[in-house]
Amino acid sequence: MPHRTAGTSRRAFAKAAAATGLAALFGAHAAATAHATAAARATATATGGAAALPGPRTVDVSVSSPALGRRAPLRLILPTGFDARPERTYPVLYLLHGAHDDYTSWTRETDIEAFTEGRDLIVAMPDAGPTGIPSAWRGGPDYETFQVREVPALLARDYRASGVRVVAGVSTGGYGAMAHAARHPGAFAAAASYSGILDTTAPGVPTLMDAIVARENLLPPSLWGNPILNAPTWRDFNPRARAAGLRGTPLYVSSGSGVVGGSGDWLPEALESTLWPSAHGFTGALALLGIAVTTHFYAGGGHSWTYWRREFTASWPMLARALGVPE
Repeated sequence: MPHRTAGTSRRAFAKAAAATGLAALFGAHAAATAHATAAARATATATGGAAALPGPRTVDVSVSSPALGRRAPLRLILPTGFDARPERTYPVLYLLHGAHDDYTSWTRETDIEAFTEGRDLIVAMPDAGPTGIPSAWRGGPDYETFQVREVPALLARDYRASGVRVVAGVSTGGYGAMAHAARHPGAFAAAASYSGILDTTAPGVPTLMDAIVARENLLPPSLWGNPILNAPTWRDFNPRARAAGLRGTPLYVSSGSGVVGGSGDWLPEALESTLWPSAHGFTGALALLGIAVTTHFYAGGGHSWTYWRREFTASWPMLARALGVPE
C-alpha cells in the first residue's frame, strides 16, 4: 500500500511546483560519437537512416517517422551474438529519457550496456523531443505513436524483435512509461516509473508541465491545451485517470519525498517533493481499482540519476520476469 505524506499542505506543494517548474531541473544534453560498423551501415541502408556504433553493441538509427513529420533518433543495444544467431527473436526493454535530455541519457548515465550483456534482449531508447514528454501534442508531433507503434514495427521488421516488451522511464519518461501502458493495454508486459509525473492534474503539476514546455521556447498550450479549458484532454493523457488500463500489468513506482527528508541539494529535492503527491495519487487510484503495484517511496532524495540508477536495479527482477530473461 502507498505511504501517506504527513505535515505538508497542498498549497505548499503548489508553491514548490511554481518555483521548481521554472527551473525545470533535468540533465544536460550529451551526444555520443563513434564510427559505424559494416553491420550498422547495412541496417541503416535497410531502414533508410544513418547509423553509428557508440559502443560494442550500441547502434544509433535515424528513423523516418510519419507521426513526427521528421527523422528521429533511436539508440539500440543489441543482444550479445546478435549477428551470429539470425534465427533468434528477442524481447525489448524500452527506456525513456527525461525532460531537456535525449535518447543518449541511459547509456551516458548508467551502465546499461554492460548490465544487459548476455541477457538476450534488445534495449530501445527512443527520442521524446526536447521536453521529453512522449505524448501526442496538440496539432503537433505524436511521440506516443512514434514510441508505441512506429519503433516496435521497425524493431520487428529489421532487428528481429519479438512481441514481448516492457517499458521504464525517469521523470517525464516515467510519465511516458505509465501513460503508454495505460493507454495501450497489453502493449507492454510490465512498466516502471522512477520519479515520474503520474498525475498530471495534481496540485502544482500543470504549472510544472507548462514550465517544462516553456523552457524549450514552446507555448504551453501546444502540449494538451489549457488545463482548465481543455480538461478532458488533460484527463485523457493522465496516467492516474487511465489507471484502469493497467490491470494485469506488473508495475513498479518509486519516488522520493525530497525536501521532506532533505538530501542536501535543495533544487532537485524541491522538484522531487513536487512530484511526491502525484505519485501517491496515482498509486492510490490503483489501490481503489484493486490493481497491484510494487512501490518504493523513500524519505529525502532528489530528482537525479543518483536515485534512478538504484531504482532501476530494484525494479529489474520484475522487468526481467516479464521479458523472460535472467535476473
